[in-house]
Amino acid sequence: MAVNQIQDPRRATRHFFFIIAVAFPLIVLAGFARTYYLKVFFGTPPVASLLVHLHGFVMTAWIALFVTQIWLISSKRIKLHQRLGIASIALAVLVFAVGTLTAISAAKYGSASSPPDIPPLAFLVVPFFDMILFLVFFGFAIYYWRRPANHKRMILLTAFNFLPPAIARIPIGIISSLGPLAFFGIPDFLAITFVAVDTWKHGKLNKPFALGALLLIASHPLRLMLSGTDAWMLFAAWLTS
Repeated sequence: MAVNQIQDPRRATRHFFFIIAVAFPLIVLAGFARTYYLKVFFGTPPVASLLVHLHGFVMTAWIALFVTQIWLISSKRIKLHQRLGIASIALAVLVFAVGTLTAISAAKYGSASSPPDIPPLAFLVVPFFDMILFLVFFGFAIYYWRRPANHKRMILLTAFNFLPPAIARIPIGIISSLGPLAFFGIPDFLAITFVAVDTWKHGKLNKPFALGALLLIASHPLRLMLSGTDAWMLFAAWLTS
């Protein structure tokens, strides 16, 4: 029995989700501590925009929900997990709507968090597609509602998708020096690692998750390529008009 438990692939999956449940909020806190969560201790400029505060509140609520849902599954409180999952649809709509409006506002009026060496309209491609991919992954999570193996992996992709903004703000020299290679590369590495380990443990590839991970990874260089095109700049100008 003990051997079977050790070899149970579902146990390895639960361990991975537990690690992400701990790491996700800690990475977000590390990234946004100076400019948002603990800014009173760092003396950074105040957040003047109510929209930014709303965005911070909604995203914090999403992270708390993510952690709570993993805890409910691990404690086998499935019914409560399902009820909260239904309520989470409204929060997901807020995440998308408020996040998109915040990104557009930052591109239009400027933001202290935007890279100083990148034109705001060009940089808009990064948070804009964060929101688009969140909508895609969460939409598929709903679609796979009754297929837990696929459902939870789609939700996991929403967490990977939201890691780059936090990683980019962590005050570690090597992250700043590596730029996109670090704040895009770390989530991509996590996605590749989980797909590989998940496939090895279960003896088969979870195709929806693998395709979702591929979409996430491919979107990162594609955003950078798209950001300097005339088509994107016209679209960004239209969004911010």
